[in-house]
Amino acid sequence: MIRMLTLSMLTLRMSSLKALTKALTLVALFLLAPAYGDDKAVIGQTAMMTVDEAGLVYQARIDTGAGNTSLHAFDLEIQGGSAKKMADNVGKTIWFTTENAAGERKRLSAKIVKTSTVSNSQGTETRYMVEMHVGFAGETRKVKVNLRDRGHMDYKLLIGRNWLKGKYVVDVSEKRVIGARAPISILETGLLFDTRIDTGAVENSLHAVDLKVENGVEDMEQNVGKMLAFTTENEKGETKRVHARIVETSLIRNAQGSEVRYMVELNVGEPGREYKVKVNLRDRTKMTNKLLIGRNWLQGHYLVDVAK
Repeated sequence: MIRMLTLSMLTLRMSSLKALTKALTLVALFLLAPAYGDDKAVIGQTAMMTVDEAGLVYQARIDTGAGNTSLHAFDLEIQGGSAKKMADNVGKTIWFTTENAAGERKRLSAKIVKTSTVSNSQGTETRYMVEMHVGFAGETRKVKVNLRDRGHMDYKLLIGRNWLKGKYVVDVSEKRVIGARAPISILETGLLFDTRIDTGAVENSLHAVDLKVENGVEDMEQNVGKMLAFTTENEKGETKRVHARIVETSLIRNAQGSEVRYMVELNVGEPGREYKVKVNLRDRTKMTNKLLIGRNWLQGHYLVDVAK
């Protein structure tokens, strides 16, 4: 009887020791884990950013693969003349023009602080770097920015690790909730639309009339790549003439049959959160909503709550 009691007590002690060891291990792991939520803010894969020196707002791509931040800049001019080697211009003043997705431009000057050699799929190139104050949600950081013509790119501002480091973690799965109807802006029009959010539609569709293709032909496919002018109107009766390049055509099937529509790329979104997306053009005069948002705008960015 005494022996059985002793064995039971020993088993209990060993069990308690194992539990204590496990608890201490969990505590140690907790203490060693990085506390991102306490000292670092979260930013999504894109964000509305400011550049104080330009006084402009940019829809920026957050790129953890890029070492430095990059700003759209063209018409670069070295004050007093340029040296043959770019490195010899360090310390001089450079003038350049920048532009955001809304087409707002600003001519700026800054001191060249260094040059940066960047490798990409096209090879390598050397860029001038200046210091600028780049901000997000009211928080501004002074960082080195390389200057590059990003006119052919979707994002005129790219945020690299030198701006993110020590302050932000990037959440690429960031999604917002939107209702079945929402006020949506199209930067190129300057208009706000009372929009239907339609998860049944593959593409976005915008009211467009009086379409004129520059040097257009009857075959719609042969007009892809050409400039197109059209007039759009929101639910308040406000109109705007818009110019955009035809990027493709789209075959749409509905209850009335099928039709081919032109597609253009426009910056569409909640005010201040617009991003470039393809939109098909259609006369929606008889429809309540002049802009319909489909899955190609929602995917990866929004969850739809029809009760909202």
